[in-house]
Amino acid sequence: MAGSRAPRVLVLLCILQLHCLQGAKILTVCLVGGSHYLLVDEISRLLQDNGHDVRMFRLDYRNIPGYEMTSGPYAVSNYDMEEEHLKEYEKHFEEFQREFFMGKEGPQSLFTLMTLYAKHCRLYMNQTDILDLLKQENYDIAIVDPFNPCHFLVVEKLGIPYIAFSPGSFSNFLSIGVPSPPSYVPMFLSGFTDRMSFLERVKNTFMYLVFYVVEKRMEEIFSGVIGEHFPPDSRPSLRELYQKAELWIYNVDFSIEFARPLLPHIQYIVGLRAKPAKPVSQDLEDFIAESGDSGFILVTLGSMVSSIPRTDLIKEMNSAFASVPQKIIWRYKSSQWPKDLKLAPNVRLLDWVNQNDLLGHPKIRLLVTHGGLNSVTEAVYHGVPILGIPLFADQPDNLVRIKTKLMGEFIPFHEIKSDRFVDMMQKIIEDRSYKTAAMKQSVIMRSRPFPPDQQLLGWVEHIIRSGGGGHLRPYSYQQPWYQQLLLDVILFIFSCVALIIYIIVKVIRFLIHLLCSRKKQKQN
Repeated sequence: MAGSRAPRVLVLLCILQLHCLQGAKILTVCLVGGSHYLLVDEISRLLQDNGHDVRMFRLDYRNIPGYEMTSGPYAVSNYDMEEEHLKEYEKHFEEFQREFFMGKEGPQSLFTLMTLYAKHCRLYMNQTDILDLLKQENYDIAIVDPFNPCHFLVVEKLGIPYIAFSPGSFSNFLSIGVPSPPSYVPMFLSGFTDRMSFLERVKNTFMYLVFYVVEKRMEEIFSGVIGEHFPPDSRPSLRELYQKAELWIYNVDFSIEFARPLLPHIQYIVGLRAKPAKPVSQDLEDFIAESGDSGFILVTLGSMVSSIPRTDLIKEMNSAFASVPQKIIWRYKSSQWPKDLKLAPNVRLLDWVNQNDLLGHPKIRLLVTHGGLNSVTEAVYHGVPILGIPLFADQPDNLVRIKTKLMGEFIPFHEIKSDRFVDMMQKIIEDRSYKTAAMKQSVIMRSRPFPPDQQLLGWVEHIIRSGGGGHLRPYSYQQPWYQQLLLDVILFIFSCVALIIYIIVKVIRFLIHLLCSRKKQKQN
């Protein structure tokens, strides 16, 4: 019987191999803008260029100022949001920007954003024409960005197995069961390193517990959408959808991240957008050449922040740039520059920059950045020191890691004063230890056994060939919470110990009673 099964298994494996060689049908989903879109675009291009049939289901928020979307080699299904809802999102993001530039960014801002995502998710889930067409395509696998939980609802509605590719760090470690001992794994948004003092470990443990409340709140926000679009007998929770992913990929690397335990279905793949630099435009090259040996500083605060809504901060930064010998290439929307402020003579404003190519330029001396993972990764890849200005989300944590690796410093934007800003830039540029540390981290990242594009292709094709990632996921996903916490085992051990103690006490009391009885008999 076993011998008759073997040929069938071989035939099935051959079919799967042939299918993958011919190219799988892959759906990428991107309902978030900014750097999230840029990363999903890179993933889609990579898979398409390597023989797979890729289609992106995308929403254009128009919130990458200065960036011109180009038609990729892959197909696109666009969801055109109504102008009313588009303006609502843009207005919210403008208010969100003002809040974090005023130092008011916090958990409530995240909940407000997720509430807006849930509202828009209802719109996507009602697009039956688009969803029906996508469902008919019978995709082999989907790749989603977990930042917006609606991605999971869309692919679950389509009935497609999926891989989650997170552009950031471990913000949802509880939902997917990533081992995160608070004794040496700093919690998301803690700002700690892996070497914490006693009080820091106390706070880190408290934050670990707080994340349970945060995740519960996230589930509540999307529970209404799930209730409307899934029948009661098959209504998933967000936690179940997270755990259903065939594979989790994080856009981080141990050249930046602190070492920590991982599960087999969780992989690090970083640097898809970091690659050998191409020549910059001749106009920009001429500007850089004017700097001589001083070189230039690249300033960019992320794909979605094209200007700063605080004139006082702009003045301090502009004054600081005027005081350094380097040329400054600042990604800043020129039309939003304050009309009453004269731009420093060594500064060039550009609506959009090709960051990777500029970071790979031989005359780059420093990157002034908000600390987004894409920017940090590209700087590490090219060995460029960093001066960080963290704004929100994972950016402070990313810059703590950069400082711990000795390749840069960071300063909160509300502490920026011209003199201090100049001192920090000159210190990082003139102290060669920062450059040395940056080059060391670059060697670590570049010398990985396999480049990131090969890793991504290998893992996606492995999941398709093997019929899913069930062999990688831990059994803990199927266990009730009390078994995972070993409460039943603890109760059993406690009961056994209590029973043994009870028996020992009874025996001792019996022996004492027996001895006392014999003693009385002798006395009588």
